[in-house]
Amino acid sequence: MNYQVTNVEQGVPIKSWTIGVNFEDQARQQLKNIAGLPFIHKWVAAMPDVHLGKGATIGSVIPTVDAIIPAAVGVDIGCGMMAARTDLNALDLPDNLHGIRTAIEKAVPHGRSTGRGRRDIGSWGHAPELVQDKWKSKLQTDFELLCEKHPVLKNTNNLNHLGTLGTGNHFIELCLDEKDRVWVMLHSGSRGVGNRIGTYFIEKAKEDMQRWHIHLPDKDLAYFPEGTNHFNDYVEAVEWAQHFARINREIMMQNTLNALSAEMNRSLHADLEAVNCHHNYVQREWHYNKEVWLTRKGAVSAQLGQMGIIPGSMGTRSYIVRGLGNQESFCSCSHGAGRVMSRTEAKKKVSLAEHIAATAHVECRKDKDVVDETPSAYKDIDAVMEAQKDLVEVVHQLRQVVCVKG
Repeated sequence: MNYQVTNVEQGVPIKSWTIGVNFEDQARQQLKNIAGLPFIHKWVAAMPDVHLGKGATIGSVIPTVDAIIPAAVGVDIGCGMMAARTDLNALDLPDNLHGIRTAIEKAVPHGRSTGRGRRDIGSWGHAPELVQDKWKSKLQTDFELLCEKHPVLKNTNNLNHLGTLGTGNHFIELCLDEKDRVWVMLHSGSRGVGNRIGTYFIEKAKEDMQRWHIHLPDKDLAYFPEGTNHFNDYVEAVEWAQHFARINREIMMQNTLNALSAEMNRSLHADLEAVNCHHNYVQREWHYNKEVWLTRKGAVSAQLGQMGIIPGSMGTRSYIVRGLGNQESFCSCSHGAGRVMSRTEAKKKVSLAEHIAATAHVECRKDKDVVDETPSAYKDIDAVMEAQKDLVEVVHQLRQVVCVKG
């Protein structure tokens, strides 16, 4: 047995794939609060990258019957990864990779800036044709229907964030696999509009709990019972946001590949192997003879044979994996290495010199504003992979050579 069991008084057990990795007490207590809810099916699963989150634990897999917890999905709805192998080899790349990094940064809006009368650098000033076409053909009609029911969603960054990266742990990388083949890998979600959908419905759930006099161990665990109007509206909105996130990654991938092709002055073939997977989402699944709503917050679906992506950090290796279909984890695996330091703690404890040394082999930002993303802020990815060897098998091991951060 490769997992540990924590029994919860007046609740279901917690099964955690955390042998050999840090499992903080606060995260454990957060999971106990979830496990004590009356609609959890069988148990709660914790992945090896588990750590304290806002609302619900990051690295958790939560099966619910006839209810959904909006904060368990979170506000970066549909956040996930996309990777594609190109027909380039390491020898095709220039010795100096700064030009490639700059080309990607120009092709994909990233970061965030605020100020009166200034455009946010992380959004489009005027969305290009590819973005507008995808919006109109894939997203606009359903979004307008959502806004008719919930007008507050209209005044959001929607079209102007489609095909953009964001900030924090979101990134675009150029990586080399075990055969020195070049991959493009990126990480982002549903951006401003997804955040607004998440925060809006989390507040609605809290209001419902107050109105129905339902007392919870943590107010962020407010939920929608299935069949209520808010439940139906949330499912509709969250499915749209997850669709937005997937298309967002596809657009960024296309623009990154176009920038790479132009910078290298050669055509690229990049559909040799491609993976596009969510790791913050909810969907209907069948587990242990029951149809449930399965929420993966910082976890990836690892059904038998299903491909997934587990990134390390901006200075450590990442993995393309194949699911082993382990029912005990509800066919899930980790979504990354998982933090061992909060962003504030990392900025206090890690010096800029330490960050520069840890990323010496990567063409990336080496300034104080990205120290919170430095490799030492994360768990050891090798220990994380060892802890979940019964959940996935490694197909490719990637090491990054270029990293673009917002």
